Amino acid sequence: MIGIGTIINSAGIVAGGLAGHFAGRLFREEQQDALSKACGVSVLFIAIAGAMEGMLQIENASLSSGKAMLVVLCLAIGTVAGELLGIERGFERFGEWLKRKTGNSEDNQFVNAFVTASLTVCIGAMAIVGAIQDGIFGDYSTLAVKTVLDFIIIAVMSSSLGKGCAFSAIPVFLFEGSVTLLARLVAPVMTDLAVSYLSLIGSILIFCVGVNLVWGKKLRVANMLPAVLFAILAAYLPWAF
Repeated sequence: MIGIGTIINSAGIVAGGLAGHFAGRLFREEQQDALSKACGVSVLFIAIAGAMEGMLQIENASLSSGKAMLVVLCLAIGTVAGELLGIERGFERFGEWLKRKTGNSEDNQFVNAFVTASLTVCIGAMAIVGAIQDGIFGDYSTLAVKTVLDFIIIAVMSSSLGKGCAFSAIPVFLFEGSVTLLARLVAPVMTDLAVSYLSLIGSILIFCVGVNLVWGKKLRVANMLPAVLFAILAAYLPWAF
């Protein structure tokens, strides 16, 4: 059944949110803060591993780095585009609407939890590639693996940031569901090089999410999201990065 991967992934996020919500009640406020920072450090290292995989390569038995120009251009142009579009504000407004409609008006952390969790589980090559595989072949194995990872991440986030994390299932469902439905149109665009560039820039954006978790909100990561689109476009330029 096409689309089952998106359903499984969304359900896994909700389950992780519920598990984290009930587990979080067992911790005092300072323990929740420590757990939030521990989650942030974990996200940082996961992101670093993904970014280094894309930037480092072995040449003549020595390690070298590359794609620095790709990173600078995609992040710079993407951030400008995102700031002009006001993507972060859009996320926050939707979070505020959810906060009111779900009866969580007293939860001061709800919007921050929703935005942070949504960015963490939406950004990355697994969401797009997995949704394409699901849409064309009915193969949801990649999204199933992502579900396990998302369950753990959201459970930890929810225990420290609150129930807003569980609602990140909504943008995941909309995003992955849309890619699944449009898979036959999207698939030709997602060449191996495009996926590689997407994975690199996506990992760096996840690193920025980790920075916000550890040091408080320093970066408007949602406004940096267009960088992912520019990374895919960069794969079609006539020169290599």
